[in-house]
Amino acid sequence: MQTLPRARAATSVVFAVHGAVTGTFAARVPWIADHVGVGAGGLGIALLMPGVGALLAMPLSGRLAHRYDLRKLTRVLILLWCAALILPALPTSIFVLCPLLVAYGAAAGVADVAMNAQAVLVEERYGRSVMSSFHGYWSVGGLAGSAVAAAAARAGLDARIHFLITAAVLALVSVVACAGLLSHRSAPDTAEPPAFALPSRAVLPIGLVALCAVFAEGAGLDWSAVYVRDVVGDTAGTAALTVSVFSISMALARFAGDRVIQRLGPVTTVRVAGIGASAGAVTVVLSDHVAPVLIGFGLLGVGIAVVVPLVFATAGRIGEHPGRSLAGVAGIAYGSGLVAPGIIGGIAHLTSLTTSFVLVAALTVVMGLSARVLRPAPVPRAG
Repeated sequence: MQTLPRARAATSVVFAVHGAVTGTFAARVPWIADHVGVGAGGLGIALLMPGVGALLAMPLSGRLAHRYDLRKLTRVLILLWCAALILPALPTSIFVLCPLLVAYGAAAGVADVAMNAQAVLVEERYGRSVMSSFHGYWSVGGLAGSAVAAAAARAGLDARIHFLITAAVLALVSVVACAGLLSHRSAPDTAEPPAFALPSRAVLPIGLVALCAVFAEGAGLDWSAVYVRDVVGDTAGTAALTVSVFSISMALARFAGDRVIQRLGPVTTVRVAGIGASAGAVTVVLSDHVAPVLIGFGLLGVGIAVVVPLVFATAGRIGEHPGRSLAGVAGIAYGSGLVAPGIIGGIAHLTSLTTSFVLVAALTVVMGLSARVLRPAPVPRAG
């Protein structure tokens, strides 16, 4: 019998495993580029493919969550995600790499929806916010995966061997952890959702909040180092440190996020988060010294950290098919993450990178102003 604390711990491990696969792949992208023999332009196209795969696969998640027991489904999909890590290291041609990255992204997307559905279930049983900590463990897993991958790269370890070992270890961890997940099936009288379901009208406003937060996250992760190097004119070492400041700020804020949400409620939390994130983005835009810019990116990370967990928690309580709602929000979020680097780069090419971060500041303002859509539904009165 699964106890609630055990289910929470198991779900935390699943999130950490998902993040570790992502971090492992991201840190070995330079090796993959060299192995395939592709330049920056081709690599940019290839790195769009995981997002495309996730967007194509996520709408199927609602049907999967309806048909299968959630614990078994999560176990199968997280194992599939671990196995997918092996794929990007295999090809020696970009024409083979791109479809394999689509498959890699599809595995990421369906596993993401399943583990968030499990997290929503655990949070419902607790009767209080615990979602933010799960996403905190995802961040920790990503940092750990990238750190191990960086060590493997410095040691000159072939990524094919590295990915195979990492996938096997993470798969073993997943099998053990998934035994503690909660079992859940949809009610027999619940109508089956469409096989390929687009976001419902109820989900779209929540998806807007996710879009703003994930766009800002993508800008911080992908462009903060470039900003410090090219706009502020500081060293490559400081530029790399900026990414760490942003990522660690997000992780720490997510672990503290559940207590904040319990105290303030989701709407006030996102409003305060929007103020913090906007202040951080404006600080980045207005400063030409590295210390304030580092603080600005740290504030941006703290401000957006709890928003995505809250969005998933809210979506998981909408309608008779929570899996479909989660998939809809996740699709919007992944889409935002997919286009963010290109939009930031395009604006920077036409104007400046500073102007690009004015857009980030504007989106964080919209995020805070849209917080009311995360208000919990009223509980019906008895009688």
